[in-house]
Amino acid sequence: MPVSAPVLSISVVVPARNEEATIAAVVERSFQAFAELGRAGEVLVVNDGSTDATATVLAGLQARYPHLRVFTHRRSRGMTAALQRMFTASQGDIVILIPADMESDPLRDVPTLVRTLEANDLDVAAGWRQGRRDNKVLASKVYNGVMERIAGVHVHDGNWIKAMRREVVASFPPLRSDWHRFLLMIAVHNGFRVGEVPTFYQPRPAGSSKFGWERIPKSLLDVLVLKFLLTFSEAPMRFFGGLGLAGLLISAAVFLYLILLYALAQTQQRPIFIAAGVLASVSVLLILVGFLAELIVTQGARIAELERNLLERRNDQTPM
Repeated sequence: MPVSAPVLSISVVVPARNEEATIAAVVERSFQAFAELGRAGEVLVVNDGSTDATATVLAGLQARYPHLRVFTHRRSRGMTAALQRMFTASQGDIVILIPADMESDPLRDVPTLVRTLEANDLDVAAGWRQGRRDNKVLASKVYNGVMERIAGVHVHDGNWIKAMRREVVASFPPLRSDWHRFLLMIAVHNGFRVGEVPTFYQPRPAGSSKFGWERIPKSLLDVLVLKFLLTFSEAPMRFFGGLGLAGLLISAAVFLYLILLYALAQTQQRPIFIAAGVLASVSVLLILVGFLAELIVTQGARIAELERNLLERRNDQTPM
């Protein structure tokens, strides 16, 4: 009888750009971690537009490891695009995000994350860097504080390594911009249990960081956009209609004040009258935008349902 392929339990995803000095160690130690856990696993790497010998190193590793899968971006498309591609292609029940620079040691951290996830019945286990000493500690504190205040993500190190169950990854919307920083925010919003565990950290042994302080303003905008989409994407009228109703109430109160002012004091305030009229018009437009957004969301849900039904029919008709 033919031997069936092992069921993959763990998928380690590694975004890599110009990491020729460390990518081999990350891949090798990831497979060693699978052996330590006694699990079958795969490693997925996106070579994100590297201009060094990263591609050559990965080609040599593929000859040694049949469960190493490499995806190539001809130009750098960023970490979010790389993760989106690997999340879609991954097959493991647990998906683990590991950097390619060896700041995290997969042989130590992969077993730690998996055991924490399973022992505490978590959906997501986030690593917490111990003894971190680099020039981005303050930026990280700002980021984690924003995540806690805006999204209720109660972890110390939200933008670090993490292990996620398949259901968590499947719940992510299409990722764009720098949304890889907000995976925990999306998981918490979707109702998944998130915990953290102290993990190993060391300064990268070679190469240079691809991220810096210049990303903070962009990240703050991204978190506001994502918070808006998570909160109102399925009920946009609550946002646009709420603003419209508030504007109408304010304009109605101003009109009432002007009417009383004219009736009692024979005084007119034309600038205030014009401003209240403009506010009322804008408020009506916001409510109309809310209706249009509701129609778009409804049609999108119907299209998604039709796609699911079509896919189920195709699967039912596929011969076994």
